[in-house]
Amino acid sequence: MTRVWKWNRPVTVREVLEDLQQERSIAYTTVMTVLDNLHQKGWVRREAEGRAYRYEAVSTRAAYSAALMNDAWSQSDNPAAALVAFFGMMSEEQRHALRDAMRIVQRPEEDPPDAETPAPPEASEEKGDEKPGEKPGEKPGENPAGNATGNAGEKPGGENPASDRDATGR
Repeated sequence: MTRVWKWNRPVTVREVLEDLQQERSIAYTTVMTVLDNLHQKGWVRREAEGRAYRYEAVSTRAAYSAALMNDAWSQSDNPAAALVAFFGMMSEEQRHALRDAMRIVQRPEEDPPDAETPAPPEASEEKGDEKPGEKPGEKPGENPAGNATGNAGEKPGGENPASDRDATGR
């Protein structure tokens, strides 16, 4: 899966083979069998191209990792204690990444103006009928790009690629 995720595009057995052969000797049939097994397990989809197949990951590596973590956490008899223990194992760099991720998840659709730099009074009088958090000219429920708002990480239309698969990516 690492090789398929690495390219982030459909790959052939030959491409994976040539990449692996830079590190060790491996047979074409071994790579073909592994990719076929991954396809049968639902980790990759494949499309015929001539006499060969192109294989593509069904899920991203990040979505797969998130599903594994969620599965492990949900099986704990004490989820809070499991999180405390997990956070205690993290490096400083990982804790910074966690803080950044939490900011993204907790951030409202519209960032409020900085508390340190309040808007001038004349700017707030010109807003008219807009509700707090809306910008002039925006429709309620839309983000600046004009897409309907949804949860972080979702595709437009509310699809969440990680939520409709189990830890194996099926």
